[in-house]
Amino acid sequence: MPPHADVLQWEHLPFPKSLRDFQRLFADDDACARWLEGAKWPKGFVCPHCGEKGEPFRMATRTTVLTCRKCRKQTSLTVGTVMQRTHTPLTVWFWGAYLVSTVTPGISTVQFERQLGLTRETAFQILHKLRAGMVRQNRDRIGGNLGRGDHVEIDETYIGGAVRGQGRGPQGQTLVMAAVEVRTRPAKKGDKPMRRGGRYAGRLRLEIVPTRGAKSINAFVEQAVEPGAMVITDAWGGYNGLPALGYQHLPVVEGNDPNVAEEYLPIVHLVFSNLKAWLQGTHHGRVSPKHLQAYLNEFVFRFNRRFYPFNAFRSLLGIGANGEAPTYDGLYSGEWKHPTMASHHG
Repeated sequence: MPPHADVLQWEHLPFPKSLRDFQRLFADDDACARWLEGAKWPKGFVCPHCGEKGEPFRMATRTTVLTCRKCRKQTSLTVGTVMQRTHTPLTVWFWGAYLVSTVTPGISTVQFERQLGLTRETAFQILHKLRAGMVRQNRDRIGGNLGRGDHVEIDETYIGGAVRGQGRGPQGQTLVMAAVEVRTRPAKKGDKPMRRGGRYAGRLRLEIVPTRGAKSINAFVEQAVEPGAMVITDAWGGYNGLPALGYQHLPVVEGNDPNVAEEYLPIVHLVFSNLKAWLQGTHHGRVSPKHLQAYLNEFVFRFNRRFYPFNAFRSLLGIGANGEAPTYDGLYSGEWKHPTMASHHG
């Protein structure tokens, strides 16, 4: 599936290409509700209670509630979305989604709070609810239908504290694994040599893993990468079981030689570099381990839609139209588990 496939089903919906467009399209809560209705029922309202098709009754005072003309039962437009049970106006949600999905470096909680005039708690919760909507349910594994010479690079890194502990692995840091498709641009006659041999990144997957052991590595790769794909890793022994799982595996001995890494694992190392720069720059490194997966989900969402920046807004709300979002208490207590491949893979 192409990286923008989940966007195509929302092509019937209008999309703002500028702030002026946004103000015109989403002038009030009623306009936002109509857009959300179009996202949930592209071919017109269908009552989820009795299956009746046709124009519903609308309440002037409750724009998110539709009433079936046949069974008279009510349906909320926000049920099953990241906005469920919200007391925040839809216009604020839409502004928030627009900022999160179209501001290139992303937006911190403090910036979000100031831009929308929210309390810190409300800004924090809305941002995490939107991040919950960034993980498409039952998304496919990467690495399928790659072209000749294309492959998947896989590696791991530590995010967080800088204190090294005894033996292998740092203290106060979180282990993150990445799998990224590597595609190759065809060389054109007369062109200068292309950087990295014309290789560039396709789709990306990022996830926190408990250890560098084979069990954790195998679980990540099986959830992230299509069997049969060519995967390139370093020579760490935890990857040795990949051929038995159906992957073509090329382990590379780096030997602390940066030239080897640049030749065989350049894209995944660039991903890690950009991820750490984003966490440090936009969020000033203040990301707690219990919420790190949410930020990884946001980074993947942006990365996989970097060629379609404006579509990310409607993709975000479209994806969220079938999702579950955290409560305020769940976020602060740690009971809420941010979406992962295991929780969203069919």
